[in-house]
Amino acid sequence: MPKKSAVELKTAVYKNKPLVRCGDVLYYGNISDEYVIKLDILDSKTLFNSDAASKVSVQLLSTDPDLSPRKKIIKKCEKEGLYEALDIADVWLCKALGEDCF
Repeated sequence: MPKKSAVELKTAVYKNKPLVRCGDVLYYGNISDEYVIKLDILDSKTLFNSDAASKVSVQLLSTDPDLSPRKKIIKKCEKEGLYEALDIADVWLCKALGEDCF
């Protein structure tokens, strides 16, 4: 059976990689790749009657099942706003996967 792309499964996509949300946690990238990004929304504020992330934790994680949870974290930082967090997440993930970032 052919593998379906994120677009065919109606998953949100950012820069041609899937973006999946579960509550205040977002995962960016393909879980079948070596690395994936975890974005935790730590704080949010109300803008125009809608919640917007104001503080986001970014973690580059290894998907190796043999590693302990602590060793899976390759890089981490905190950013102000979801756009800044996704921006650094995309650069980290591209570099980790050996892809062109631009």
